[in-house]
Amino acid sequence: MSFDENAPRTVREMIEPAIKKAGGWVNTHAHADRAFTLSPEILEMRRTHSLQQKWDALDRLKSESTEEDFYRRFSMFFELMIEQGCTACATFVDIDPQTEDRAIKAGLRAREHYADQITVKFANQTLKGVIDPEARKWFDIGAEMVDIIGGLPKRDERDFGRAAEAFDILLGTAKEQNKMVHVHVDQFNLSSEYETEMLAHKAIEHDMRGRVVAIHGISIGAHSRMYRQRLYTLLKEAGVMMVCCPTAWIDTARTEMIGPMHNSMTPVDELVPAGVTVALGTDNVCDAMVPWSAGDMWHELQLLATGCRFDDFEQLVNIATVNGRKVLGIE
Repeated sequence: MSFDENAPRTVREMIEPAIKKAGGWVNTHAHADRAFTLSPEILEMRRTHSLQQKWDALDRLKSESTEEDFYRRFSMFFELMIEQGCTACATFVDIDPQTEDRAIKAGLRAREHYADQITVKFANQTLKGVIDPEARKWFDIGAEMVDIIGGLPKRDERDFGRAAEAFDILLGTAKEQNKMVHVHVDQFNLSSEYETEMLAHKAIEHDMRGRVVAIHGISIGAHSRMYRQRLYTLLKEAGVMMVCCPTAWIDTARTEMIGPMHNSMTPVDELVPAGVTVALGTDNVCDAMVPWSAGDMWHELQLLATGCRFDDFEQLVNIATVNGRKVLGIE
């Protein structure tokens, strides 16, 4: 039996050439304006604050950041993506009472600088929600400046019990401006969360089929198999796509709640066979939210495949490439 020294010996050697052939990596979800902000103070925040507490604990960092600070972070992030062979990416950008429009202005400048090397789409992050009058003012300003309408309905549910209204504002704005909408949903790995289902119903209600993307969907796995299968059928009917960011959620804290045995990851192994378009993102990179993530696209794909026990190489390549372009509305 002859031995071919040039034959691929690792999964990476098998898959990466196919990713390059399919147009290169696509990172569909990040927060580049906060990337590379680690410090002892930030790490202490990571240890002592919950995710929901960090939504406000980041106010000081955002308020003190200048446009040049944001420009430097965007540039570092874009260069990291380009270095890996990433040809397109999307990043949420804080546009709120603390950051105002400094971050998005810096992002637009940085995008222009790297325009010949990577395609960039911006979405507006709404850490303060869209119900509070001041937060709504900055949401409206931001919506005009970005390519994709972004949202975090859990903030308005937590503060006002008005998640449904937040969904309506997000999808209504996206439809009015003829833009896609990307929404953070089901982030806490709890069976009490039904945000992905609500998003799908709202996509149908607002006639936004094929224009809506759910980000994370961690809590889907906490529900029963019967519920999950019904949800997948609904997502396909609504044309809702899904973004998985494995490293960002693998550290979800254990609880004593009883439920199906699962890990804290988007159930890609079920979504893909059900006909739901799934794409890949890094989420936060080296910041208070996800200090351990270095923004490595291969690591994210590897963790997705192993965490979901999903070994369909063809679909993994699609998740890393063509599905990403579809999720970003790139032809």
